[in-house]
Amino acid sequence: MNEDNTGDLFHLHLTDTQRLDWLRLIRTDGVGPRMFQSLINRFGGAGPALDALPELAKRGGRQLVPYSRAKAEEELDRLTRSGGQMLMRGDAFYPDLLAMIEAAPPIITVKGDVSLFKRRLVAIVGSRNASAVGLKMADQLAQDLGRMGYVLVSGLARGIDGKVHQRALSTGTIAVLAGGIDHIYPSEHADLHRMTGEQGLLVTEMPFGWEPRGRDFPRRNRIISGLSCAVIVVEAAERSGSLITARFATEQGREVMAVPGSPLDPRATGTNGLIREGATLITNAEQVDEAIKVMTGEDRWHPHHMREALAIDEPLWDEIDYLAGEVSAPTMIRETPETPYRGGVPEPLAGSPQIDSQAGLLSLLGPAPIAIDDLVRLSGCSARQTSQILLDLELEGRLIRHGGQLVSLRSENA
Repeated sequence: MNEDNTGDLFHLHLTDTQRLDWLRLIRTDGVGPRMFQSLINRFGGAGPALDALPELAKRGGRQLVPYSRAKAEEELDRLTRSGGQMLMRGDAFYPDLLAMIEAAPPIITVKGDVSLFKRRLVAIVGSRNASAVGLKMADQLAQDLGRMGYVLVSGLARGIDGKVHQRALSTGTIAVLAGGIDHIYPSEHADLHRMTGEQGLLVTEMPFGWEPRGRDFPRRNRIISGLSCAVIVVEAAERSGSLITARFATEQGREVMAVPGSPLDPRATGTNGLIREGATLITNAEQVDEAIKVMTGEDRWHPHHMREALAIDEPLWDEIDYLAGEVSAPTMIRETPETPYRGGVPEPLAGSPQIDSQAGLLSLLGPAPIAIDDLVRLSGCSARQTSQILLDLELEGRLIRHGGQLVSLRSENA
């Protein structure tokens, strides 16, 4: 890894080989953003993690086959030919706010104007089966916030999402997709998908050509909220994806706002419930702008001001050029391997400190989620040891990771 000579330690400079290794690692079945980060921290880079992964998984009785180099190169080629590109976490244009969330995507695929990431982003989400009043409200909010300089983020769904993107095309809009950057969903938004890719920005963490499944939509929702300094909900039923986005926003420390609706309309049950639980009630764009400035400060959420907070509050991982023997790391990296990885997986010895530590830490785990910090404190293990033991348990299929840095043991009956 080469550090930025300007002293801005937020950016990483990966070689073409490292970028391809990042893609192969995150596309490997069974490797999600959290495991990706754990593997990078343990082995110092995606390349050595890929080398070690099969043996690590084998020890736990699992089989993990790394994503092939040929498939990764094919995906990159198809993406490039379509006009898209990949941003790695740490790239100059990777959105700073998104990089701050727990389990941030190591890689996002984008198509369009990436400079939109450098402006203030606000999400507007709501019902797919929206009322005329709801659609009018979303249209007005998108228009007025756009004039104020905000970029509007949504999910390109039917109803409220589509109305927001349509209105904000001329002022700036970002559509977060549950499928591949080329996959159009819903089909009636084909023109809107195309125009957003030309005038705004399309974003996804899924592979090129990916057709979304049900579980991919909540993953998309965490990105919608993660990109934004605030999430506005316009019409949401009691059980809806918009409320999932609002929940993610709360967990990520974002401002949650809601437009009140008639208590007689089931499409307003969720928004009225959010207000009852403490969301900011808003009825116009001026109230949105005022709430953001009052709650977070005039420029608090401008991306330019987020890097210092990111460096202080959120540990990043880093790529180490193990071939060149470089092991130094920026100060913002809290844990990196002490020595370059040279291949192979160390074989633990019976009665070794590693085995004893794993047994002790395992005894503290159960079906109830516990904070990783508490495990470090109670077990007496270092943060590095704890991270490695949890990774081993995860590879064995015995560990469940929850939000908020919580973990638990998987039930034997699960």
